[in-house]
Amino acid sequence: MNDSDRLEPDAVRHLRLFFYLLPVFGFFPALWTLYQRSGSRQERALSRFVVKFAMGWLLLYGLMGAASTSESAQLPLLLTASFLTSGYFVLNLVLMVRLWQRKSIALPLIGKVGRLL
Repeated sequence: MNDSDRLEPDAVRHLRLFFYLLPVFGFFPALWTLYQRSGSRQERALSRFVVKFAMGWLLLYGLMGAASTSESAQLPLLLTASFLTSGYFVLNLVLMVRLWQRKSIALPLIGKVGRLL
């Protein structure tokens, strides 16, 4: 195998961070990283954010679904749930783009998720 064919440790870490930011599916490896207490400081910071963000989205989505039992409020609550889901996916995509550009991941009202360069 050629030296240029091997993945550098930094490239592997970067790929792992991308995997954490996958909507819905990235929750499980992020949770595993936190459970094992492994990874770098940046990985743990991003894992904490991903787990909190996914759990918040799931909680709000579930509450919107449970509250939409009445006929009159069903459509507005379903629209709100779809906007929440769209926002969850778009924010994960934005964070992936910032990670790809090797910029720090900072969100309004939350601050830096971790200095990921």
